Amino acid sequence: MLDQVLKKYEIVIGLEVHAQLNTREKLMSAATNDFGKGPNTSVSTICTGMPGALPVLNRNAVRMAVECGLALECEIQRKNVFSRKHYFYPDLPKGYQISQYDLPYAKGGRVEFYMNNEKRIIPLQRIHIEEDAGKNLHLDTQGISLVDLNRSSVPLLEIVSEPEMRSPQEAAAYLKALRLVLRYLDICEGNLEEGNFRCDANVSLRIRGSEKLGTRVELKNINSFRNLERAIEYEALRQYEALEDNQKIVQETRLWDANKNQSISMRSKEEAADYRYMPEPDLYPLHLSDEFIESARSRLTELPIRKIERFILSYSRSAYEAEVLCSSRELGSFFEEVAQKIKDYDLASNFIMTNILAKISNLEKEMRDFYPDASALSDLLNEIKQGNLSLSMAKDVFDIMVAEKRPSKEIIESQGLSQINDEDLITKTVLDVMNEFPQQLRDFRSGKEKLFGFFMGQCQKALKGKGNPSVLKKTLEKQLK
Repeated sequence: MLDQVLKKYEIVIGLEVHAQLNTREKLMSAATNDFGKGPNTSVSTICTGMPGALPVLNRNAVRMAVECGLALECEIQRKNVFSRKHYFYPDLPKGYQISQYDLPYAKGGRVEFYMNNEKRIIPLQRIHIEEDAGKNLHLDTQGISLVDLNRSSVPLLEIVSEPEMRSPQEAAAYLKALRLVLRYLDICEGNLEEGNFRCDANVSLRIRGSEKLGTRVELKNINSFRNLERAIEYEALRQYEALEDNQKIVQETRLWDANKNQSISMRSKEEAADYRYMPEPDLYPLHLSDEFIESARSRLTELPIRKIERFILSYSRSAYEAEVLCSSRELGSFFEEVAQKIKDYDLASNFIMTNILAKISNLEKEMRDFYPDASALSDLLNEIKQGNLSLSMAKDVFDIMVAEKRPSKEIIESQGLSQINDEDLITKTVLDVMNEFPQQLRDFRSGKEKLFGFFMGQCQKALKGKGNPSVLKKTLEKQLK
């Protein structure tokens, strides 16, 4: 169905991402920035909007914000002004949100990623710092709504892309790449389900070849990469059907319902004037010194896109393999250590991607305590390289290493798992099997070459699966002539 849309129209997508910073305290309050605490247990007079409570800007949040701007190659603005964004909602007791409007701390920038083995670059419009609002809890069965202010004044970065994405898949790839940068910097958990990484999508259609943008619709309540794709696809189809029916697209905000796989009109889309922005009178303008910016720059780690490109060049990985291996800082470091120890990049990459990733669901947390660590895994893979273990045997040893936290050499010795490389023993086994199956031997020599696999299987059975496959194959080929 989407193919039909794309024959006539181009989908224009821009994303607004709210990333919650991993600070100990909130942006304007000394209350702790903790997820999962009981309702209204992490609040202060600032969070609750008490008269006379004055905000105090969190220096650490600003430092994290500058790191993000530098990592995304933004232009860092030396002078910043915070503003009040006015609107009324029960979870905003002050009646305004402290944000940045006409003078954000970062302009421009870009997010780089690979998609279908091709590099994509999506330009950014701006990044600004703002505080979060609280959260409404709707108890439908009781007919009431409650307000939890734990999230009030939590530090957020709003990262706004240019409308340069053209497919739901590209939007999801962009969002994953942006999330990975924030995780590499260790400034945001990037957990969509917990709400510390939230995304709104602006979607419009325009006639192919036209430069004029269509009327955009904002989609909210998107809590997964898959739902982002589904929401954009649904909205593109909805707008297509309306345009083909000569209906006018209304600029509005729509709420995505993942259970029903549809969006629901929420409200007309506000313009900046609706929020009555004004400079925040209780905060001085923020001046970022060169020293502060360079201090933030010195904290930057190697960024995902640079590591991916280095893995492609230095370790001869495909873009897909490099992306998987760089999907967390911990996994990338793990692969590099193993690859450099065993000097076999294919073996290291393939074993990690097929075995390590099957055991770990949370790469950032579980990799730190995972066993076998890089050194222990290197010892195991060297057993394969030296011909002491087949790949199948190594996988069995690996499973025991994970379960029992024991080194490979100890397991190999205790289980008697060493691969048989003795050519004399293998030759004797081959001759015994040939004598045991004379009819199959005659059939093979008369042209039924598929029986070679039968003899391989019987020899391995006799060797209890420990025969070196390459030595066994070579010996069989010689004896069966």
